[in-house]
Amino acid sequence: MSTGADGAGSAPSQRRKLPQCNLCHTGRGALATNGTTPAFPHTLPLPLGWSLVTTTAQMERSSRLRALLHSPSFLAVCTVVMNVATYGFQMVGARILGPEQYGGVASMMNLLLVVGVFQLGLQATAARRVAAAPTDIHRIEQVIKSVTYRTALAVSLAMLVLSPVVWKVLKLDSIIPALLVAVCAAPMTVMGGQAGILQGERRWRDLSVLYLALGLPRLVVGTAAILLRPSEGAAMAGVAAAQFAPMVVGWWLLRHRRVRTSPTALRATVTEMLHGSFALLGFFTLSNVDILIARNILNHREAGLYASGLILTKAVLFLPQFVVVVAFPAMSTAGARLRTLVSSLGAVVGLGIVSTLGAWLLSGIALIFVGGSKYSDIEGRLWIFAILGTLLSLLQLLVYSVLARQHRSSAYVIWIAVAALIGFGSQAGSLNGLVRTVTIVDAILMSTLLAISLWHLREELPEKAALKDAA
Repeated sequence: MSTGADGAGSAPSQRRKLPQCNLCHTGRGALATNGTTPAFPHTLPLPLGWSLVTTTAQMERSSRLRALLHSPSFLAVCTVVMNVATYGFQMVGARILGPEQYGGVASMMNLLLVVGVFQLGLQATAARRVAAAPTDIHRIEQVIKSVTYRTALAVSLAMLVLSPVVWKVLKLDSIIPALLVAVCAAPMTVMGGQAGILQGERRWRDLSVLYLALGLPRLVVGTAAILLRPSEGAAMAGVAAAQFAPMVVGWWLLRHRRVRTSPTALRATVTEMLHGSFALLGFFTLSNVDILIARNILNHREAGLYASGLILTKAVLFLPQFVVVVAFPAMSTAGARLRTLVSSLGAVVGLGIVSTLGAWLLSGIALIFVGGSKYSDIEGRLWIFAILGTLLSLLQLLVYSVLARQHRSSAYVIWIAVAALIGFGSQAGSLNGLVRTVTIVDAILMSTLLAISLWHLREELPEKAALKDAA
């Protein structure tokens, strides 16, 4: 029976237990029947503002978590996870399939990288346009979507027509894997436009989710396919199925935005995308044509060993990918290009040095990464493949710097290097000779593009900017 507002005489049935008190670490007593005043076993009252302080601390933690999820740091972590998962699939494939079968899978994965230039061209175009005109995002987004879907259809149909050529050139067991490359091309291209919009808007959390949706399903689905049937066709079937996951995620992240577009805007976007794709096609041809050369001038075992070394090369190439993704919008902004380029080059070089030292000092662990004991003949040369990956990652950053400032003539320099690599690489009579040729060509191209970039960005040097302001 209650005798007052404090509930001191309340029956036990009228009280309800509350959580333990944080002050004395004993159980709280009961609430008064009006539910307003807590009765503790001790007589000390709660400090003034206790609940306010607790709520503020929780809000601060929540705010810090939100800031982390929307930061480039979270994007960096997710990009590394994506690349580890992507090349984890290749590592699993190399171990299960062996040098002979894996050579075909590696050549198709490299072909997908070349086909992916349209994806990357769309991403670069979308990111640059959105970053340059943030007040017109919705219209630009709709234009990019329209161009993306049309490009995806065109690329997929082109690869379908070329599938017999791919079958013969890559010396595949059947035409089925070549047809699956055509299937992969469509969702892969669509993802490029979606990623570019998110990148230009600096929506790092959403872009991180998109990248995770690219890497993790490939590892899980691709590995399951190879385990079920260890063959080139099964491997590519797993890759094709997993490629639809990021496209669906991107559609979800960019839904509910529709505005009218003009034919002029579509043409301008297509033109920029094609110019960007031309430069990126040169870069990815340069970074992947060596496996095709290896398949034609080396025996199957040496070609498989070279392909396993390229797993490490590609891992080092894409390890600093987050640097390019975060830096590209800034490199599209006049006044920040030189500073961003120099700092980004420093970050890529640092990661490359660490990777090369790791491949040299921990070659046994690196060998596990590229396929295991079946590829032991390549262990002593893995550090060279790490250097090659570092050169390619520097080249990738310089190519995106070219795209950001719309300097289209530099693309021809890249294609000259491709021609040189094909010419000199075809004359290499051994695995060591091919690695040496590829490294020299890439180093010369990297030095040339760096010199061109610094020359065109010289107006942003501090002393130049000061003289220009004074004038």
